[in-house]
Amino acid sequence: MAVARGLDILRRAQPVPLNGRPSPARTRLRAQALAMAREESLVDASYSYRIVDLQAPAAPLLRAGGESLEAPWLLPASGQLTALACGVCTLGPALERRVSELFAQRRASLAMALDELGNELLFEVSRHAQDRIQAETSRRGLSMSGELRAGDPGLALEAQGAVLRLACADSIAISLSEGFVMHPLKSTSMVLGVGIALPASAWSRCDSCRSRATCGVRSRALAAAATA
Repeated sequence: MAVARGLDILRRAQPVPLNGRPSPARTRLRAQALAMAREESLVDASYSYRIVDLQAPAAPLLRAGGESLEAPWLLPASGQLTALACGVCTLGPALERRVSELFAQRRASLAMALDELGNELLFEVSRHAQDRIQAETSRRGLSMSGELRAGDPGLALEAQGAVLRLACADSIAISLSEGFVMHPLKSTSMVLGVGIALPASAWSRCDSCRSRATCGVRSRALAAAATA
């Protein structure tokens, strides 16, 4: 298990929103949201992950660490899937509480700007965790392919509990409600395939998203991957 806490993720925040048109009003609200997040210490970024060996795989059911996941998208066309990398990330509870307070104060525009900033920062924490997983798999002479999150096509929302247990989510104070909602709300989980000579995935969890073509967060991630 690997755990990282207190990540200085705010230094990666962009001065303008990554989605939509950065109008003067949105840019001003972004600056206010960034200043608030920094001055009030609203972001406590952390992640936890484990790379868990598969036990007697029987497609499409993948068994690892005493859990079973039905994730046929992770089964490769070639190579050998030998493990699952399960991770979970969070920004902590402070930012979501501040967003709720701003809505209660009828400062909806600033609340939405802060919430949007939180979503982008959570994506950055997730990318940071994936980079760490990639580095670890490479050190082991393995490859990594695919990315699924519970609720995506290819991995049922009901799998969320198993993913969090495999990722040791309790080590960074993430819990799950009966409705499969993570708390703190600004949290996300992921499952990636790990194995021998895995091919690049021919699919992406972004494929079915309506905002795929115009998503600035996705475009930035693709640009970063191209230069890695």
